[in-house]
Amino acid sequence: KQWYQRRVRGLTGYLFMVIGIIFTFLLQSSSVFTSTLTPLVGLGVISIDRMFPLTLGSNIGTTTTAMLAALASSADARPLTIQIAVCHLLFNVFGILLFYPAPCMRYLPLAGAKILGNTTAKYRWFAGAYLILVFLFCPLLLLGLSLLNRVLFIVFLSLLLLLFLSVVVLRVCQKLIANSLPVWLRSWDFLPEPLRSLEPYDRVVQGVLTKCRSCTTFCRRRPPTKADQTIAKYSNGGS
Repeated sequence: KQWYQRRVRGLTGYLFMVIGIIFTFLLQSSSVFTSTLTPLVGLGVISIDRMFPLTLGSNIGTTTTAMLAALASSADARPLTIQIAVCHLLFNVFGILLFYPAPCMRYLPLAGAKILGNTTAKYRWFAGAYLILVFLFCPLLLLGLSLLNRVLFIVFLSLLLLLFLSVVVLRVCQKLIANSLPVWLRSWDFLPEPLRSLEPYDRVVQGVLTKCRSCTTFCRRRPPTKADQTIAKYSNGGS
């Protein structure tokens, strides 16, 4: 019986994924589906662990829009449009195969979402800064480097990957074998404050926004309310 319960519990995520596919197909919009569920996660009605497969299913369901548009194209253009629609579908399918079937791989997007959510709850300006940095500055930087010099582009990506791996390895060592590390490597205090904390940036932002009452009301860091504590609880895996 316990084995059966574990098997059923393991299939729950895939059931949620199917629900996400069906509802997104009916709505013909993954944005509407996920935007409807996001406040429910904030209220604690749905845990972020259950929201994850729903979002993945929504990514599959939204590919049906491109497929329908491809089938409605002219006979001459139909082979090319179907190829693009299938590429869109396979991109999402392989992304799910990469990050969902193995439980250890689910930790990466879930942990990232929880960290970003908790950080935004503490620093209200962080969400806007994150969007500008990740979706505007970084693509423009990589595009500029790729156009300028391919060797420079490869060197930059290699250094970025090396830095990321170094941070991950050090973080794991700090958790597992902290006593074996040199004293100065047991925490991040050896780094300058701007490289290990958002506090310096927060002081700059608050200084700039001090004279703007409307902006300060929204962006100023405030003490956590009961609603914030509820959000943090569910984002950390509470039920």
